[in-house]
Amino acid sequence: MKNDTYYMNMALEGAKKAGQKGEVPIGCVIVAETGDVISAAHNLTISLSDPTAHAEILAIRKASKALQNYRLPGMTLYATIEPCIMCMGAIVHARFSRVVFGARDEKWGGAGSLYNLADDSRLNHSLEVVPGVCADECRTLMQDFFRHRRREQKERKKNALR
Repeated sequence: MKNDTYYMNMALEGAKKAGQKGEVPIGCVIVAETGDVISAAHNLTISLSDPTAHAEILAIRKASKALQNYRLPGMTLYATIEPCIMCMGAIVHARFSRVVFGARDEKWGGAGSLYNLADDSRLNHSLEVVPGVCADECRTLMQDFFRHRRREQKERKKNALR
């Protein structure tokens, strides 16, 4: 049976692809109430030179295009990291029913860590948020990526001084 862990593992595969491209390793999958995967994406901000090319935004664009609708009610968005405030704004506008994410983002999180746009009574839509699905795997992927990146930067500086 397919469950939140199943779809989060799909998002993790996307996150790994992003990391292999030198992008911040975040993946996203959008799933209909039927369990059908509507779209999937991973971060491409560097590749596309686009600060809005977050995994969630790209997946929302694909899903909207596939369904020919800018509203996505009944859909669940799976993201390996808590969506930022930009992505949560788009999620609220699209009228998602649920957001499921892996690891929290204490610096940018828009689904409970820093802000909670999903449950802000001042907005005209609220949705269910399920945090912590495959959190350890999602967190480790990010930590390893940035640890590797810092190591590379240190090496470049070291070599530049020679």
